Amino acid sequence: MTAAGAHSKAPAELLTWLAAVTGHDDSLLSVTLVAGDASPRRYFRVRLDTEGKTQPSLIAVISPPTEKNEAFLAIRDLLEASAIKVPSLVTADLQAGFFLLEDFGDALLLDALRQGQISQWYPQALQILKRQRSIDPSATELPQYDEALLAQEMDLFPRWFLGDLLGFTDTEIDAAHLQEVWGCLVDNAMVQPQVVVHRDFHSRNLMCLDSGELGVIDFQDGVIGPMTYDLVSLLKDCYVVWPRDSQLAWLQQAYDDLPDDIGNGGVSFAQCVRWFDLMGLQRHIKVLGIFSRLCFRDGKPQYLEDLPTVLAYVAEALNLYREQEPRLAVFAEWFEADLMPRAALQPWFRAE
Repeated sequence: MTAAGAHSKAPAELLTWLAAVTGHDDSLLSVTLVAGDASPRRYFRVRLDTEGKTQPSLIAVISPPTEKNEAFLAIRDLLEASAIKVPSLVTADLQAGFFLLEDFGDALLLDALRQGQISQWYPQALQILKRQRSIDPSATELPQYDEALLAQEMDLFPRWFLGDLLGFTDTEIDAAHLQEVWGCLVDNAMVQPQVVVHRDFHSRNLMCLDSGELGVIDFQDGVIGPMTYDLVSLLKDCYVVWPRDSQLAWLQQAYDDLPDDIGNGGVSFAQCVRWFDLMGLQRHIKVLGIFSRLCFRDGKPQYLEDLPTVLAYVAEALNLYREQEPRLAVFAEWFEADLMPRAALQPWFRAE
């Protein structure tokens, strides 16, 4: 079959919709499945071939109602209005869960970073976060990243990571002490300045565009939350690891760009580092649960391969703060003495 009319794994209802919104018979459309993400969404590259002339491709998305489709459109508009490069919207059908978007291509920031192209892209990423922080939270309808949501995320850790993956029984898990740790990390999050947060601002959700710009995707989970959260997602990325000196140098750049009432006279850099590290501990405890859930609930065991990196981040943060923060001390001891030996027996484990 030629490119036109090729419909790789594309549902008939999507083809019918695409034909209607493009005004072309589906025999002129090439619709091919592209790599998805950790969600139930599916992505298709759409090419139109008319009179032998191939038009710029687009991305069609099938997004179930569970995937915050209204929020996706609202946050897309919010970021675009702040000069952040997000995919242009061609059209959408919220009832059907179909979107037709600008195609950002396949060049993930992750691939560029692995090729050593750090200086070209990280300054842009930090500038995007600066623009994002400048959005007035009160002018949005984004939900709050509140105490309940932060704790709910960490509760994925005992259920999916400790229980389902590592085989800890309920009697082996000190739930009361976990709640003390959760309290420490929630307090750290809530005391920070609250800004617009992407919530998954990492190298698999940032795209290196042909224009030289950095594009942002997968922003439908945006919230109003802690200032350091997206910095953690970027600088303590679960998919690419940097030396701590590099992390802190980039964090210093972000700190220098903070408004005067937050940085400089408002909050010391040392305080910002503490916020950053403990925010990272919250995120990575959550991610241990999420990656385990993706394996057991969603049939995506490939995410287990990234668990050693996440465990190393957790161990590093606990070692840095176990003496400064009493609520972390017992957890740090248990993590080292009980959890890590059991994790080391897993087929996905490797020393980081």
